[in-house]
Amino acid sequence: MQLFDLWTDLLDLLTIVAGPTAVGKGTVISHLRKCHPQVKVSISATTREPRDSERDGIDYYFVTDEVFDCMVRSGQMLEWATVHGLHKYGTPKEEVERLLHTGQPVILEIDLQGMRKVRKILPAVRTVILLPPAWDDLICRIKRRGSESQDEIDARLATAKKELEAIGEFDYKIVNADVEIAANELWLAMNRV
Repeated sequence: MQLFDLWTDLLDLLTIVAGPTAVGKGTVISHLRKCHPQVKVSISATTREPRDSERDGIDYYFVTDEVFDCMVRSGQMLEWATVHGLHKYGTPKEEVERLLHTGQPVILEIDLQGMRKVRKILPAVRTVILLPPAWDDLICRIKRRGSESQDEIDARLATAKKELEAIGEFDYKIVNADVEIAANELWLAMNRV
């Protein structure tokens, strides 16, 4: 029996939240969790360096390319991708399974590539895309972070355009013009059957 067969009864608990860089996925999810602390968020693994405020095992599992590649080869990843042509990101299967077995709602905060891979395995998974109010808002948000070089910003914005073109692949679309409203809309989407 495949691991994913065991998740069938738990699939209503799982929601994928995706969206372009700097759209505020983490902020919206964090606000949602303040109002609904029972919501669990799967921690992704990445090969990129942590930002100043990020902590290993809390925000991401920060690993080397070698460790990441080993995780992929050994089948430990639910999904993984090279994002923006720069760094690898992935969702450890064990992390998702552990969270689903708590019986609480679980969010996978992943990108479009990851969503597509998970949907191939779990076609009924609920998907949400967070959208910026306008393209210029996205540009301002990413530049305001100040954590990426201009080349990285350009790569992230190119990826963002592709992600926004795929809006029709998602079950729910939420515009993040106001964090509180977006978090509430996400909660409502997570609870639709």
